[in-house]
Amino acid sequence: MSHPLLAQLTERYGYPRLTRDGFDAFVNAHAYTVLFFTEDPARFDESLDLAVILPELAKQFPQLTPALIARDSEHALQGRYNFNAWPTLVFLREGRYLGALSRVRNWDEYLSEVPRILNSEPRRDPGIGIPVVSNTGSSACGH
Repeated sequence: MSHPLLAQLTERYGYPRLTRDGFDAFVNAHAYTVLFFTEDPARFDESLDLAVILPELAKQFPQLTPALIARDSEHALQGRYNFNAWPTLVFLREGRYLGALSRVRNWDEYLSEVPRILNSEPRRDPGIGIPVVSNTGSSACGH
């Protein structure tokens, strides 16, 4: 069951609740998307704080199209973005990963981090970013 603060995001603000089925079509159709991964607000009470912050972020950064991830799809979609803390906001440009912010931050951090993320180049794979290096010191992928 959804918490009233989370329900308000869809009912009052009109943010869609995405499932795995409609996910790709939605994120690919928008220039900038911010995805709200809440997990269980009873376990991660910062999700409720972030539910209050998200509409303010959307006002501050009107190019963002916010969406909530449906609880039954969160863990399947979490694997695409390689984060392990809840709640998390994932930022995409035309469906491609830009970055993520986990847990609640100070407002000033949002004001500095969100523009940095939105201005970054999309990454094909949001993996942990450890380069593979051979024992000769050159990268295994030829870079």
